[in-house]
Amino acid sequence: MLDPAARRLIDPPLNRLGHALAARGASANAVTLLGLALGLLSALVIALGAPGWALIPLLASRLMDGLDGAVARATRKTDFGGYLDIWADFIFYGAVPFAFALADPANALPAAFLLLTFYVNGTSFLGFAVMAGKRGLDTTARGAKSLYYSAGLLEGTETIIFFCLLCLLPQYFAPLAWGFGALCLWTATARILNARFILTD
Repeated sequence: MLDPAARRLIDPPLNRLGHALAARGASANAVTLLGLALGLLSALVIALGAPGWALIPLLASRLMDGLDGAVARATRKTDFGGYLDIWADFIFYGAVPFAFALADPANALPAAFLLLTFYVNGTSFLGFAVMAGKRGLDTTARGAKSLYYSAGLLEGTETIIFFCLLCLLPQYFAPLAWGFGALCLWTATARILNARFILTD
């Protein structure tokens, strides 16, 4: 929901930095993998019981996630790069709840629910992207992407804010996870209904 507004705010500085990195020989795929490594580092720090410190690599990871696209736009976008980016994102999204479950067994059930809802929401997003690609549909509201990004109540910006809240308020992991997971299911349901409307001939 917040992604279009966030893109308008962050894209200009990201594009400038992306051009600078590309001019120095950086590749978009390398930036993607660096972002994934930082995301996994944040999950490790959470699992070791220091979620507040995990904010530093977490936010750096999301910066790299925005920069990889900027570097690609400054050089050459590839289908593999888009594939690698979404693969890395989903690993990161799964690693953070798993880390909270490792840090405290009391978090296991809400973390499992959260992961289930991420799975449900992610498949509603990716499945529609496949069909939209077959039909030649396109969207630029969320920036230039390698695949169709369908709108939803919860998108990347909301998820980053949610992860930051988890790191700042780990004692409230369970209610935050149950609540965000419920909103993920709401988002997935809305996407499925929208897909039925668009994809039914």
